[in-house]
Amino acid sequence: MHVLVCGGAGYIGSHTCVALAERGHRVVIADNFSNSAPPVLERLARLTGQAPDAHRVDVRDAAGLAVLFAGQRFDAVIHFAALKAVGESCERPLDYFDNNISGTITLLKAMRAADVRRLVFSSSATVYGEPKSVPIDEDAPLSSTNPYGRTKLVMEQLIGDVCAADPGFQAISLRYFNPVGAHPSGLIGEAPNGVPNNLMPYICQVAAGKRERLQIYGGDWPTVDGTGVRDYIHVMDLAQAHVHALEKLDGVRGHLPLNLGAGRGVSVLELLRAFENASGREIPYRIVDRRTGDVAEVYADPSRAERLLGWRTRLDVDAMCRDAWRWQSMNPDGYGET
Repeated sequence: MHVLVCGGAGYIGSHTCVALAERGHRVVIADNFSNSAPPVLERLARLTGQAPDAHRVDVRDAAGLAVLFAGQRFDAVIHFAALKAVGESCERPLDYFDNNISGTITLLKAMRAADVRRLVFSSSATVYGEPKSVPIDEDAPLSSTNPYGRTKLVMEQLIGDVCAADPGFQAISLRYFNPVGAHPSGLIGEAPNGVPNNLMPYICQVAAGKRERLQIYGGDWPTVDGTGVRDYIHVMDLAQAHVHALEKLDGVRGHLPLNLGAGRGVSVLELLRAFENASGREIPYRIVDRRTGDVAEVYADPSRAERLLGWRTRLDVDAMCRDAWRWQSMNPDGYGET
């Protein structure tokens, strides 16, 4: 298929572009590089054997999207483009609603104008808010606790409403749990701007000596070791899920939300110990107070994705840690060095 990947230079988008190319799909990237770095394009060329067809376009730019859609006939769109930091969204809610929701509306309008009616959307498990029970399935109540999660929920609702208004529009929303890891080559991975928002890059930076110690929020949770439990998924498994979703779109009627996770929880200390084993580095840490809004454990019921996409996770926590550390070791400054 000929696929437009919006946000294709970002962490998950770049890994998905590699997976798409390996399956023989023709990929075009649209990215404004606000959450990514142009040097990733050279890395993608090395991994796929050809320079990516990439365009500096913001999904809020209706004219820029119109030029893209007029110049090429796309079979489908994969939409990653969004601001994505929970903490930052609490400080800059208007920016998040403008970028994420306005961008999605503009993209959906451009798709309809070009008669492109297949969409895979990058959603998030944050749409579930504070779950009442685990594992979480797709029928769990939706109620996010932060502006970022609320934008993802509204984006899903927009897509669902477009599907309801146009029976020919087919969409899958993939609700990620906690993506970690990197491409096994070490050429592409997660390169956060500033202070990391997620646990794994924070651990990597402590291991590399960039930060003194890891802060663990709460050591008295009702879990296996008192630390929070989350569902971690290797970014390579996540990328493959997008390929499966794209190739299953023709069998979808309307809007289909699917959970993407391993279906099992891993505590912060379990992840830390696995990383120490993979890296050979000791990770200093300090237990601090719980954060408001945190919960003891969150993990997915991914059985619907397994059944409908024929997909399941294959890479374990040890592989996640090995690949994350390889990326950090080979790229101490992220994409600052090519």
